[in-house]
Amino acid sequence: MLRIKKLDIFIIRSFILLFLGTFFICLFIFMMQFLWRYVDDLVGKGLAISVLSEFFFYATLTLVPTALPLAVLLASLMTFGNFGERYELLAIKAAGISLMRVMRPLMIFTILICCTSFYFQNVIAPKAQVKLWTLLISMKQKSPELEIPEGVFYDEIEGYNLYVKHKNKDTGVLYNIMIYNFSDGFDNAHIIVADSGKLEMTADKKHLNLHLYSGEMFENLKSQSGSVENVPYRRESFREKHSIIEFNANFNMVDESFMNNQYQSKNMIQLQSSVDSMTHIVDSIGHTFYKEAKTSTYRPVAGLTKEDTLKIRKSKLSAINTDKIFNNYSLSDKQRIIASALSSSQNIGNDWKFKSLNTAETDERIRKHEMEWHKKIALSFSCLIFFFIGAPLGGIIRKGGLGMPVVVSVLIFIIYYIIDTTGYKMARDAKWILWTGMWISSFILAPVGIFFTYKSNNDSVVLNADTYINWIRKVIGIRDTRHLSKKEVIIQDPDYQEESENLNLLYNECEEYISRNRLKRAPNYFTTWKNNEKDEEVIAINEYLERIIEDLANSKDAKILGTLNNFPIMSVHAHRCPFNIQALNTATGVLLPIGIIYYFRIWAFRIRLYKDLKLINKVSRDLQDMIRKQLANN
Repeated sequence: MLRIKKLDIFIIRSFILLFLGTFFICLFIFMMQFLWRYVDDLVGKGLAISVLSEFFFYATLTLVPTALPLAVLLASLMTFGNFGERYELLAIKAAGISLMRVMRPLMIFTILICCTSFYFQNVIAPKAQVKLWTLLISMKQKSPELEIPEGVFYDEIEGYNLYVKHKNKDTGVLYNIMIYNFSDGFDNAHIIVADSGKLEMTADKKHLNLHLYSGEMFENLKSQSGSVENVPYRRESFREKHSIIEFNANFNMVDESFMNNQYQSKNMIQLQSSVDSMTHIVDSIGHTFYKEAKTSTYRPVAGLTKEDTLKIRKSKLSAINTDKIFNNYSLSDKQRIIASALSSSQNIGNDWKFKSLNTAETDERIRKHEMEWHKKIALSFSCLIFFFIGAPLGGIIRKGGLGMPVVVSVLIFIIYYIIDTTGYKMARDAKWILWTGMWISSFILAPVGIFFTYKSNNDSVVLNADTYINWIRKVIGIRDTRHLSKKEVIIQDPDYQEESENLNLLYNECEEYISRNRLKRAPNYFTTWKNNEKDEEVIAINEYLERIIEDLANSKDAKILGTLNNFPIMSVHAHRCPFNIQALNTATGVLLPIGIIYYFRIWAFRIRLYKDLKLINKVSRDLQDMIRKQLANN
């Protein structure tokens, strides 16, 4: 009992050290990705270190649930890969401890990680999202830091476009200045050209002092007449010109209340409450729209007379000859009626378009709230799925460190990300059922984890390339050749006389089987799928052949050993139905494209079996001749 406890402590300690390292690495990677998205809102704003630190802190809290699944996958893969590489896993299994028993303490630890991920998403992340988006909006609204570049137009000052040809970085003096002032509108632009100048921030950081020297100003004046051809302007030359420009460079925090209705700022209880409220509102609005549509569908056209309107109301719609009524009006009345009908239809169309946009927007908000509700559970559950993928896969690969595990983890996470993003977009656009889109990645990867766990627990070879190559060779029909060589130690020589009789018996059995089964002829398609029993005769011939080869392999004669290599390696099942279950064989025969492929495969293997039996007879005769010579020499 004490040994098992020590083993659990050893496994958990090995996992935790790797998990902490991989978690911070993954968190840093996701943080860099997040920062890259919003780098334009941060650079050049002159933000204080405290503001940036607060921004990074809240961004880190929101990214913790995203980094946890990848950290669990990478840590479990590296942990069990190290165990396999150092033969620790082999020693544990040799002691009679199964893989599931080894994984049990880490299962409990991973469940705690899932609970931690859920806690972050449901409790901490909504509060962090409010703080993060408040900071982000405040950063976007903050004016940029005043840093005038050389040789390009600077438009970060609202209402101004400033060009500086040269700047003295030591004194801050600007040379060859051109300023376009659009603060009074584009038609009343002020153009200022100066030899030099200086731009300084006021003490309260809300205004700029502009000092210009030796320049001219051009200004368009508002024309009192309606003519556009002649617009008066004013030209002013100056030695010095001083003006104040409004430029608020302070960092002002916006109100957090704008995030109250956003789905990112709500926990699961608030999300469900918001969904119920919005669903009730949508149902009420839809009921109201239905009543309006039902009562106002056949509203009379405004261009009709009172008598015609009364006739339409009293009569059945199918009995009204609208063309006859329309043709009784004069041309001007027809034009008025058509214009009125067109205006009425456009108004109705615009009204229903506005109503549909309103309901579509509410439906989208409901979907986003429901998607966030499912995401909090699905993302937490993915930690457990990645553990059941990484742990057995590490035991199968048996490679530790940061080489192969990192490559495999990245590939698996990319597949997960593609599937999850596809499901998210399909659910967001209402093309799939919402819960299907949010859980599709779990539905696909969970069976993969179960498969890897089962294979690793049974010590099955999953990622061995030779296994799949041999299977493909077997399906195609490519087979190996025999490679018998002279043994260094031979305990007992073969009984050549007995083996000669065995070869003669093998020859007769092969000839009887060939004559009885007619292997070269095409088999009947319908009867082929009825017989799913094994061919016991071929199995017996193959066993008899291998026994003869095993006995004669003790020979010291190199010619006999070389001739034994000419015996084929027989395939005893390929010339019959592919499955042992009759129902599967019948289904294969009914599915014509698949059935025809298997039929021609069976026919090809029947021909190959015929050639193998003929080759066995030929090699048997050659061996009998060699044995007779061997006996004659002795």
